[in-house]
Amino acid sequence: MSRAKPAAIAIMGPTASGKSRLAMTLAERLPIEIISVDSAQVFRGMDIGTAKPSPAERRQVAHHLIDVIDPTEAYSAARFRADALALIAQIAGRGRIPLLAGGTMLYFKALRDGLSALPGADASLRAEIEAEAARDGWAALHAKLARLDAESAARIKPTDPQRIQRALEVYRLTGQPMSELTRGATAAESVGDTLWIALEPSDRSALHRRIAQRFEAMLAAGLVEELEALRARFSLTPDLPAMRCVGYRQAWDYLEGRTSHEELRERGIFATRQLAKRQLTWLRSWPGAVKLDALAPDLAARAWSVIGPRL
Repeated sequence: MSRAKPAAIAIMGPTASGKSRLAMTLAERLPIEIISVDSAQVFRGMDIGTAKPSPAERRQVAHHLIDVIDPTEAYSAARFRADALALIAQIAGRGRIPLLAGGTMLYFKALRDGLSALPGADASLRAEIEAEAARDGWAALHAKLARLDAESAARIKPTDPQRIQRALEVYRLTGQPMSELTRGATAAESVGDTLWIALEPSDRSALHRRIAQRFEAMLAAGLVEELEALRARFSLTPDLPAMRCVGYRQAWDYLEGRTSHEELRERGIFATRQLAKRQLTWLRSWPGAVKLDALAPDLAARAWSVIGPRL
């Protein structure tokens, strides 16, 4: 790894691994501004279920890319990349250190690698694909995708209509498989020499206990009531990106009477564990990342031993 002073520091890790706590601890020693890398914290009003930093923490240390849009809107990896690059430049221009912290690995990848030149959404074509799905079923459309773009079909589940629709839309708009277009990604604007730190737990069961405790704390803090207030304030539907976030999706089913409170708890914890598993899969293949044990009692000291010599 290059020993040059990093343009930014990135703390990546699964949910409940202590990323935010470590970032706040480092801010006690360094002139840091934190850039959230969290696809759920961008939504206004979704505070409990996204584990947003408290108002006191946000007064203590500047946080960015939190409360960016309403839960009726969408926020893309492309927008994150543009916003993050601009913030990194602004923070550095103030003589401070940009610290990116979060668990949305797709956002980190977009920042590191750039984005492919995929076409934008086409409303009429999407409506056409949805009509086909209503007639034939998404499994049939997934089979059609497998014939057109086997690589994309292999990584998209037959039960994931949003991604099936997008892959078919891209093919029909460009005549090329989405898998080929994404391989043409370019990082026209570089994030610079970033110090990548990956928090990985040495004991998966200990992380699972943390996840259970945190989700139970969210329920006790009023996650269901928060969603009730959001549904009263906004015209929400369960297929919106905000409502597909872990925790809110399970709370929605509870409010609709489809599950009991105990099922809400069990499903929320299970979904969070699955999210953590996906995040760890990303981390294991991340090139050049310094891996630290998220469960180490001296985690902050270990992180400082990596960061300090680079500054």
